[in-house]
Amino acid sequence: VQLVESGGGLVQPGGSLTLSCAASGFTFSTYLMSWYRQAPGKARELVATITSAGGITNYLDSVKGRFTISRDNAKDTVYLQMNSLKPDDTAVYYCRAERGAGYFRNDYWGQGTQVTVSS
Repeated sequence: VQLVESGGGLVQPGGSLTLSCAASGFTFSTYLMSWYRQAPGKARELVATITSAGGITNYLDSVKGRFTISRDNAKDTVYLQMNSLKPDDTAVYYCRAERGAGYFRNDYWGQGTQVTVSS
């Protein structure tokens, strides 16, 4: 099982980035997919979630209207389009795949990609 994030980097305030998370080793289309982030000295927080078929999305209040989560089940990839970036968006961004509960739960994380918003 692998989740590999890419697309991070240094961007100026107001700029845009698109993160990608390529999945392998499991049935991607049956998993809830999420993006999390963790800034230095802060707890990891949930940024956005998308259901397995992509019909329902949810966002952290501070990114609503600026970030868009999407997925391509044919490519086993989830995306996070980030617009109007702010310095407070600086963090390591992680993708997560979840399915099931209890004994039957599967929960996978990627290694993270750094996003730095600075002038």
